[in-house]
Amino acid sequence: MRLFRELLLLCCGAAAPFALPRTPKIPGEFDVRVVHVFPHDQSAFTQGLEYRGGLLYEGTGLLGRSTLRKENLETGAVLGSVNLAPELFGEGITVINGRVIQLTWQSHLGLVYDQNSFRKLRTFSYEGEGWGLANDGQVIYMSDGTPQIRCLDPLTLRQRRTIQVHDQNGPVAMVNELECVRGEIYANIWHSNRIARISPSDGLVIGWIDLSELVSAQDLHDGEAVLNGIAYDSMGDRLFVTGKLWPKLFEIRLHPQY
Repeated sequence: MRLFRELLLLCCGAAAPFALPRTPKIPGEFDVRVVHVFPHDQSAFTQGLEYRGGLLYEGTGLLGRSTLRKENLETGAVLGSVNLAPELFGEGITVINGRVIQLTWQSHLGLVYDQNSFRKLRTFSYEGEGWGLANDGQVIYMSDGTPQIRCLDPLTLRQRRTIQVHDQNGPVAMVNELECVRGEIYANIWHSNRIARISPSDGLVIGWIDLSELVSAQDLHDGEAVLNGIAYDSMGDRLFVTGKLWPKLFEIRLHPQY
């Protein structure tokens, strides 16, 4: 009888020594509601965006125009900035442990600055391209334009592991600017009007945020003025989005589609 009960428990999963693989499900779709509109420098080719301590930190791109800057959210005023070398194309940024980390596109070079003074502290190297950065306080997440997200040690900036971004249709490519939001990774998909909500444990897309109406409402005259830039105020639970060469930055709230 005891043997039968143990076999029954094992077959029902109660004593299973392993977890079943996670089957991709159709992720939920969310629309957005605009809560507030803020000014944004329309000349900024936004590559990275974060909100820390009441300030916006933004990394911008293009050769000869790439910068790291801190800004007043309410007015859009630039409170401090540093120019990258003209041969460097700036990419994503993240702020962690009193430092700002910035990627470059194809130079295989990352830059580390003091958060307050923007004094350059060090550089580091990586293989492939640099696109987006974000952190959850324990791990730095780095995108490179592929379905892969690299997980870096926040102190050494060495790669620990990778996760593969995928949904029910397979790999999701062109993963760009990143932000950590309530235990998830939010990611812009380059030249897409949607943001992917990604599980950091296995890369599964667990939801999509549709920003088509927000993008179409902008007065944009450049093919590269695409949605790019996500920042999260964890203390105030506020979510901000903007785009490359956009004149506005938006605080938004998510609403499930029905």
